[in-house]
Amino acid sequence: MQIYLDSVGCRLNWSEIERLARQLTAVGHTVVNSPEGADVLIVNTCAVTAQAERKTRHTIRSLHRDNPGARLAVIGCYATLRPDTSANLPGVSWVIANAEKGRTVDMVTTECPSSLAWQRTLGDAETLRTRAFVKVQDGCDNHCTYCIIRALRGASQSRPLAHVIAEIQALIEEAGCQEAVLTGASLGAYGRDRGLAHGLRTLVETILVETDLPRLRLSSLEPWDLDETFFELWDDPRLCRQIHLPLQAGCDATLRRMGRPITTKAFAHLVEAARETIPDLAVTTDILVGFPGEDEATFRESYAFVERMAFAKLHVFPYSPRPGTAAVKLPEQVPYHEREERAERMRKLGTEQRRRFQTRFLNHEMDVLWEKQRQDGRWTGWTDNYIRVVAHVKGDRGYISLHNQITPVRLLALQNGYLEGEVIL
Repeated sequence: MQIYLDSVGCRLNWSEIERLARQLTAVGHTVVNSPEGADVLIVNTCAVTAQAERKTRHTIRSLHRDNPGARLAVIGCYATLRPDTSANLPGVSWVIANAEKGRTVDMVTTECPSSLAWQRTLGDAETLRTRAFVKVQDGCDNHCTYCIIRALRGASQSRPLAHVIAEIQALIEEAGCQEAVLTGASLGAYGRDRGLAHGLRTLVETILVETDLPRLRLSSLEPWDLDETFFELWDDPRLCRQIHLPLQAGCDATLRRMGRPITTKAFAHLVEAARETIPDLAVTTDILVGFPGEDEATFRESYAFVERMAFAKLHVFPYSPRPGTAAVKLPEQVPYHEREERAERMRKLGTEQRRRFQTRFLNHEMDVLWEKQRQDGRWTGWTDNYIRVVAHVKGDRGYISLHNQITPVRLLALQNGYLEGEVIL
């Protein structure tokens, strides 16, 4: 049998997809590239917003249309939040909640004992061998009033450090991985459930000491989980110069209603300390607009703070009421059209901030991890500080594959949200 694997949502979901693929490959299964002709389709789902729920349903229906004869497994957050709805979607044979997600392989292969094949849809198989998402933690102990992740994924749980090191070693030795991205529902809480006072710092230090991984990147980190000494880790140049610190709102009154234990002053101080310690750091963030009680004045306050912070990239979301969260009961709910209008204004600011950050590096040389070659012959990849680069190889050298290599590139122009450059060989 052939099985196709897909995912909706965050990097944590993708890391779970990659781990599933590696587990199945390790016991002799193979990989297919398309849902057409597959016997089983599996979707790792998302329910963090209403839009994510819609995208999940659309993905499931689309896969069923592509291959109506296949059996379909719905796993993850949407399966946890909406099990009955999931079961009633066309083609669905399994609904596997987060609590049972670790048994996905056994549950599917028990009912389908024939040979299995898996496909990852992060792009293509080349991406898996260049960058890998490594899940080190799950669950959340925070109490943000808008967020349902705590209910869907439970309390914080950390993987043993030795298991993480072993997985990264295998990625290097068996897959030739050049970059690992550490992921978790609350990554900064890594190790607390195991009694480690500085768990994430210990994990990062151990990876850098015990492996030869060329690049290590951290996914989202709540600002209250860090202090200024954490940034000393970047003395090792293998740690990518990008930090994603979710802000959510640039207004203290809104932050209090959100249940986020941070002030704009403390956030700005942390970012300043990070930038002073790490040259050319990309600080990226999440912004939630239209939260209950946000009027035009508080939105403008938030907008002005975001503008002052000069982020490298914004992920902007209009507030989405989640059943079971405290925020749905708050007064002064913002009308949908106002949430959408404010989100659009904030996204335009984010586009401009991204352009300004990228422009700083024009006419500079930077190292790029190359992922794949485009149809026009140019290669695409990422700098360590999270700039997408598209470049060609200078000169008449015949065919040269840059896949899974880190090489210097001269950055020459800004085009369509990425930097164009010339590879230096």
